[in-house]
This record gives sequence, C-alpha cells and structure tokens, in this order.
Amino acid sequence: MNHLADGKHCVITGGGGSIGLAAARLLHEHGAALTLVDRNLAAAHAAFADNDRVICIEADVTSAGDTAAYIAAAIEKFGPIDLLFANAGIAGVIRPVQDYPDDVFDAVLAVSVRGAFLACKHAIPAMRDHGAIVIMSSVMGLTADPGVAAYATAKHAVVGLMRVLAKELAPRGIRVNTIHPGPVDNDFQTDIEVSLGAILGTDGTEFLNNAIPLRRHARPAEIARTVLYLGTELGSFTTGATIAVDGGMSI
Repeated sequence: MNHLADGKHCVITGGGGSIGLAAARLLHEHGAALTLVDRNLAAAHAAFADNDRVICIEADVTSAGDTAAYIAAAIEKFGPIDLLFANAGIAGVIRPVQDYPDDVFDAVLAVSVRGAFLACKHAIPAMRDHGAIVIMSSVMGLTADPGVAAYATAKHAVVGLMRVLAKELAPRGIRVNTIHPGPVDNDFQTDIEVSLGAILGTDGTEFLNNAIPLRRHARPAEIARTVLYLGTELGSFTTGATIAVDGGMSI
C-alpha cells in the first residue's frame, strides 16, 4: 500500500468521536503520527493503546489556553504539523429561532467556530509549508433546515474562516478546505434523529434517508477517506473548496 502520510504529523480535534477516530485510523495506516484532542478520549485510548505514534490530549477546544497547550505538546512529541483536522463540534437542539436557548447557541458556535479558529491560529505557526488544514462543516453548511439555527450558522461560519485561510496560507503552499458530510451512521447523528423524530412524529432516520439521493447514511470511514484525500498529495491542487460528502443531499 502507498503510505500517503508517511512521516507526517496530523493533529485531530474531536479525535475521540467516530469521524475523528476513523480519520485517525486511516491516517495511521498510511504512516502518520497522530495527536488526538478531545474532552472524552476513552475510545481513542482503546483504539491506540501503547502506540508510540499516537498521543491523546484532553482539552477544551474553546479555550485559548488549552489550545496553546495541546499544540505545544503535539510539537514537542512529533515536531511540526503537516495536517490539522479541526473536527470538534456539537449539535445543539432543534428549536425555532424564537425558542432557541441562548446558551446552547453560544456553545455550538464556541465549539465549531471558535474551536476551529483557535486550532488554526495556534497550529499555523507550527505547520510545515505545503501542509493542509481540513475543517469540519456539514451539509448544513451548504443548505439549511428549520430548527437548526445554531448548527447551520456555525457550519456556514467555518466556510468563511476556511476561505480566508486558503488565501492567507496559499503563499506557503498550505491548502485549506471544508468537508460537508450529510447524516453519518454514528451516535452523534442518532441523538439528532431521536429529537427530529419526536418533533416530526415519525422515524427520524427513515425521514433523512428519504432525503438523501443515495438513500443511506454515510459511514465514518467514508468521511475519513475524504480527509485523507484533502490532507495528502492526493489533493495537492485542491484549496478553498467546500467538499460535499453527503450522498447528494445538498443537490
């Protein structure tokens, strides 16, 4: 197998969740050293127990101090960063705007937008030229639906961040892109669909599958393959792009 990430150092926030872990496993298979960051790293510790090419760091991605600390620890362990996957995010609740809780709105934007901003701010000085940044957005960063004001706002906002960074970092050959999954077969999505089903009075999973032209949810490994593409030489001329991985949901 062509080890596309041999010798590369990849930092993944949200590294304890299903997509973060799927990306970590694939990048590790391709030779990368990994710094995984999350508030809950139990699954990451289990997946990479006693692995000398992986470190797991518990951190609050909304904290500038925690961000500076995890980047410093990553560099100390594995040296300059080749790929930053800013993946951490939370869903919030499904409510009309007039009923949306202020604190939930703030929390969703803090994790997805401030978290990505801080990760980039602190990682960029430690990145090798010709590296890559991938920021997690969503199909809701390309479209929108009723009830998801915080999530849709956050996922649109990171596209703006990505476009600024793509232009700022192009002189260094650092490519910056967002990925936009539709529903993914994981616990994060299941929680959303339980809430959605209760509101609609129908099965939330079936409802969403019917809205996806390919008629199914993505698998975490399918999202991971997009991260591998964007984060390695496979995507060497792709920057400033919004990459939909949504089974056609945003058509």
